[in-house]
Amino acid sequence: MALRLGQIVESLGGQLHGNPEQWIQKLAPLDTAHADALSFLSNPKYQSQLTTSQAACVIVSPMMATLAQARGACIVTDNPYHYFARLTQLWRAQHQQHDEPMVHPSAVIHPFAHVDASARIGPLCVIERGARIGAHTWLKSGVTVGEDCVLGQRCIVHAGVVIGADGFGFALFEGRWEKIEQLGAVHIGNDVEIGANTCIDRGALDDTVIEDGVKLDNLVQIGHNVHIGAHTAMAGCAGVAGSARIGAHCTVGGGAVVLGHLELADGVHISAASVVMRSIRQPGQYSGVFPIDDNASWEKNAATLRQLHRLRDRIKSLESALESQKK
Repeated sequence: MALRLGQIVESLGGQLHGNPEQWIQKLAPLDTAHADALSFLSNPKYQSQLTTSQAACVIVSPMMATLAQARGACIVTDNPYHYFARLTQLWRAQHQQHDEPMVHPSAVIHPFAHVDASARIGPLCVIERGARIGAHTWLKSGVTVGEDCVLGQRCIVHAGVVIGADGFGFALFEGRWEKIEQLGAVHIGNDVEIGANTCIDRGALDDTVIEDGVKLDNLVQIGHNVHIGAHTAMAGCAGVAGSARIGAHCTVGGGAVVLGHLELADGVHISAASVVMRSIRQPGQYSGVFPIDDNASWEKNAATLRQLHRLRDRIKSLESALESQKK
């Protein structure tokens, strides 16, 4: 199934320079697109690929419009990457097959769970007692939603996700671990997307909360009683330990870890593979990896490391003073 350029612009806006009757058979990157494909250019450093691309049409910013028109057809828009994102949604909506039932026959849904009539429940999903699935939410295959957990509207939950397993709660008594029953649930807002095999633990007493618009990649671990603010995104293999609070519009890079009971302010961005060991109160980009050591040595070295820039400035000042004395 194909789309005409005119259909695309009618649906998404933008200024078309070219034939609105041109048919587009696929979406493709600039460097591999053929004459039946639509591509985009959002980063100016790839503009050399624009002139050589075989794409039928390219989505570009006004800054690249002249160069793009010299090559051929283009759609001009203020934010090509955002336009491309919306185009992929349009493409999926036009090409997706919905001939399967809304609830797959192999899914297991407790009689006291509630699934909105517009929600899609994939093969081998399990929805336990008291769980609630909101309108237009889509659970892909093998998703488990635990007792009393709530998913809002328009969520996408990919294969193998477990929502509402017990949090990691144990009390050490006389050399053995005593289980702390996890009596809370998980509450997930609207427009949340959760990647494959991610696990979100239920709270010990209060709920684990994922606010509207949060995006979690594959293999992310969210511990019990964690609170994640709206529109925060976490890349693959990130982990958040219990009772941490992460603000809105944050990002956490792949493999990064946030320790328990810490707080991250709104707008905090954690680099990949970093370990967050203290609360962060101010927005900004933060990075940090430090080798493992016995704890006493590690604490001393870490304290020294945090002073290195001050020590460097002091050394530079002393060097300047010594040079002045020599003169």
